[in-house]
Amino acid sequence: MLTTSIELGLQSFKRSQRLMGNTFELTVVAEDEAWANAKLDMAVDEIKRIERLLTTFDEHSQTNQINQQAGVAAVKVDQEVFNLIERSLRISSVTDGAFDLSYGSIDKRLWNFDQHMSTLPSVAQAQAMVRLINYQNIILDHQNGTVKLKEKGMRIGFGGIGKGYAADMAKALLKREGVANGIVNASGDLTAWGTQPSGQPWTIGVVNPDHKHLPFSYLNVDDMAVATSGNYEKYVMIDGIKYSHTINPKTGLPVTGIKSVTIISPNAEIADAMATPVTIMGVKAGLNLINQIHYLACIIIDDENRIYTSKNINLK
Repeated sequence: MLTTSIELGLQSFKRSQRLMGNTFELTVVAEDEAWANAKLDMAVDEIKRIERLLTTFDEHSQTNQINQQAGVAAVKVDQEVFNLIERSLRISSVTDGAFDLSYGSIDKRLWNFDQHMSTLPSVAQAQAMVRLINYQNIILDHQNGTVKLKEKGMRIGFGGIGKGYAADMAKALLKREGVANGIVNASGDLTAWGTQPSGQPWTIGVVNPDHKHLPFSYLNVDDMAVATSGNYEKYVMIDGIKYSHTINPKTGLPVTGIKSVTIISPNAEIADAMATPVTIMGVKAGLNLINQIHYLACIIIDDENRIYTSKNINLK
């Protein structure tokens, strides 16, 4: 348990835990350690609950039930899962399919992004891999609360939005429980509210893609979320070109040209979900999209270390 400087009896209590395949770090500002720990326990339990709903590593999860019935039958799901899929489809529509839950059909054997990967698949191979990716083939039945994947072999996955959703849900629970100041950091998808114990705003470092432990800039945030997608975590070098682990769902080929995209949004779900499609769309189209959505902002760093920002950003 880590505490920081005390102001009016307030301290920061932190919890770091492996959840949803990522490291979550939760921070609660409180006067009493036992009270803070109880709230942190509740937040961790909430994230575990969401993980059970969304995981593809448990054959009984609702996600896997949908995948197992692909091309066969509609699956009744919890309203919460239905609503998340519905919001995801809206994001797919806004990004012209650059965000797509049905990316799960990509063959991981061809896209392992490890040191053994020395060539790209052919255009024909790549096209065959993305044949089943089509968000328009995720069929929602509002009356019956069911989800159906139209084609056999289709698979959905919440890797592009699940962490952000879990961060938002943990934050909402903590706020309901009386936590007026805190942070939920879902391995880089971060949402913060209130202030530090000192009364100063939370300050978030924007990742430097060449030195991920040395931020290149800082943002003061209050009741905002920040998510970064970058090629510094997972990539391959082929013939001197760096290929991101982010796959363009239209071509089946990895993205080049952008080192990182940082999205600032009122909620972590949207920040998480928009970071990857902006990477796929590229600098010009990505900035154009973000500039049309009044509550979003972004910072893009390209392969030449040029920095681009949306109209409503002030870096310091």
